[in-house]
Amino acid sequence: MSDVLGKLHRRAVGAHRWARFALALRNSLRHPISVDDARTIVRGRVEDRQANFLRMVERNIYGHPKSPYLPLLKHAGCDLGDIVAMVRSMGLEDTLRALRRAGVYVTFEEFKGREPIVRNELVIQVRPSDFSNPFISNYYQALSGGTTGSLMQAPMNLSHVAAQAPIELLSFAANNLVNAPVAIWWPVYGGYGMTVIIRGAHRRAPLHRWFSPTDSSDYKTTEWDRLNTFLILALRLSGASVPWPETVRLGEAAIIAHWAAQTISVHKRCVVQCSVSMCTRIALAALSEGLDLTGATFVGGGEPPTPGKLRHIRATGAGWVPYYFFSEAGCAGYGCGNPVDENDLHFARDRLALIQYSRQVPGWDILVDAFNFTSLLPTARMVLLNVESDDYGVIEQRSCGCLLEQEGLTDHLRQVRSFRKLTGEGMTLVGTDMIRILEEVLPARFGGSALDYQLVEEEDADGFTRLALAISPRIEISDEKAVIEAVLGNLRNFPPIIWRQAGSLKVKRVEPVWTARGKLMPLHLDRRTPTATSV
Repeated sequence: MSDVLGKLHRRAVGAHRWARFALALRNSLRHPISVDDARTIVRGRVEDRQANFLRMVERNIYGHPKSPYLPLLKHAGCDLGDIVAMVRSMGLEDTLRALRRAGVYVTFEEFKGREPIVRNELVIQVRPSDFSNPFISNYYQALSGGTTGSLMQAPMNLSHVAAQAPIELLSFAANNLVNAPVAIWWPVYGGYGMTVIIRGAHRRAPLHRWFSPTDSSDYKTTEWDRLNTFLILALRLSGASVPWPETVRLGEAAIIAHWAAQTISVHKRCVVQCSVSMCTRIALAALSEGLDLTGATFVGGGEPPTPGKLRHIRATGAGWVPYYFFSEAGCAGYGCGNPVDENDLHFARDRLALIQYSRQVPGWDILVDAFNFTSLLPTARMVLLNVESDDYGVIEQRSCGCLLEQEGLTDHLRQVRSFRKLTGEGMTLVGTDMIRILEEVLPARFGGSALDYQLVEEEDADGFTRLALAISPRIEISDEKAVIEAVLGNLRNFPPIIWRQAGSLKVKRVEPVWTARGKLMPLHLDRRTPTATSV
């Protein structure tokens, strides 16, 4: 009897929470934003960056006794008044650099809860949830991308999602995409597809189709996942144009390619949003089917848009707009309207602050200028204060003349890459041209595309690190040794003699591994026992 009552109670609590969330969603979407609204919002945030940062620190750190940043600040001898004085005299970024030098920062490993925070004699045991904003409400569960580990639940606050909509709209306007028919290829379950839709609903984007590479049979769903149907209904009642999702597996990309071609014939243009690898799959399907996608624009992120992948997209006649996203902060970079390369992004300095700090790459004597992020708005779902991501790249100020620059977003990000990647026999692939080899050299010599080759790090039965070159079985390879020599012979940034001696590089005739979120990373970590052909 008590079990039945407990179950009924949980259902009642869940129904009440869902009703409250649906009402909050409807209120959030009551007033969609225009391009002029977006310009005003973003410009105001840029002008108020310092004040917003101080309000965030006062409320979300000093106003939260359990904040993991409090002992760090105390250890550095820094109270709220000191931070206020520093910001007024030094500016925001110089203040963050001074705090970083004083030990007020969180490494990537600490933020993920893999290591305690250690600063001299100070030791702080932390979990990822300790960095969550304690004041958010009206959230739904999403999943992190799983690029550097297992998928993690991440509460997505409606205000946090709404805060990203203005700059996203400006990026669409800068690239002449406003009011173009949109299709997305993101999972229904896991939350990120819903996040994209809610952001689009704030700007009343005409979402025509929702393609999902997964359905409920692919993995265990959560309470919030099972309520996706009701969430779609709530969005529709709020005036948003949200179609019912359609399952389109990764091998069925031609369906989306045909939708794009048909939409272009009617509307002259369209937008397809998905991961970089999934964009490439659609492009390859279009080329295979003989479809001209001139007028389509792929908007992609989740992984680096490498030249090899972009070559396939541009071969269809389609355009390309990148964005830079990670679950802890949301979108941090948006595609420039006048880019200098395939990954030219405007940094979201209206919501975030960013400094770089040199750190050693795990397993190799290489230093990179890692990104350290700080959240500025009280609606941020994670409280970030000099939190290191696993990315590095180029930060530059350059006049591009596009709409995003006009509203104060003058910082550009380029060449964004992750430094936590493969290390084989003590040799890291950071700084090498391995991606160029996988996506350009091998396809040109042996056939296939950038989606048919992947380098996988594994541990053998003796615990030694081995590198397996995964090659799709669809590619006819008569001499596997020639493939190995092609890889080693094109590694210009370090001599491959150690790999030759150790026999580190193997060949596996298997399909490259895609992540649960539809990403194909050129470099993949896999701790399962390999079944490779030794060459």
